[in-house]
Amino acid sequence: MNDVLKRIGQLQLVPVVVLDSEEYATPLADALVGGGLPIAEVTFRTDAAEAAIRVLAQRGDLLVGAGTVLTVEQADRAIDGGAAFIVAPGTNPKVVEHCLRRGVPIAPGVATPTDVELALSLGLETLKFFPAEVLGGVAALRAISAPYGNVKFIPTGGISTQNLLEYLQLPNVLACGGSWLAPRGKMADGEFAPIEQTVRQAVALLAKEAP
Repeated sequence: MNDVLKRIGQLQLVPVVVLDSEEYATPLADALVGGGLPIAEVTFRTDAAEAAIRVLAQRGDLLVGAGTVLTVEQADRAIDGGAAFIVAPGTNPKVVEHCLRRGVPIAPGVATPTDVELALSLGLETLKFFPAEVLGGVAALRAISAPYGNVKFIPTGGISTQNLLEYLQLPNVLACGGSWLAPRGKMADGEFAPIEQTVRQAVALLAKEAP
């Protein structure tokens, strides 16, 4: 497994963040690192995403990736900005193949066995399961593990502290994506201390589950 993906597996939880301004990048990174979770998936849903990724990647104390990557052009902008991994809501062969050519791991989204097999045909074994809860959550991932035992998933969508450990207990789950850790509204209001506290609580929850 790629070293970046191994690191994601060690951290177990990936904050999925929407940044409306690059000015939020530094205080957000401080909150994540301070809370003990030095990783962020910055979604390409705003004009500030590329600049924010550059700010985060230059720090050196945070593993930063780009999410909601839909096109080759977005992938290039993210990678050129310093993104160490790419996440997509679906499996677009052109985007997957381009990221692999550039040597950057990508976890494309899957929802069905057909999606999984497409991703496998492209040479991938770490996939995003999205939207996780809508698709059946833990039960669905447990069922899908039988024919695809070599595949690792990063479920995202509807995950919270209430069900996080249920997902992580599954042997085919590498890590979980969490959008509750850094709410868009709190960042807009400059409330980064509460974000750090939420992250710290999530990390403490993960520690309780550690062997």
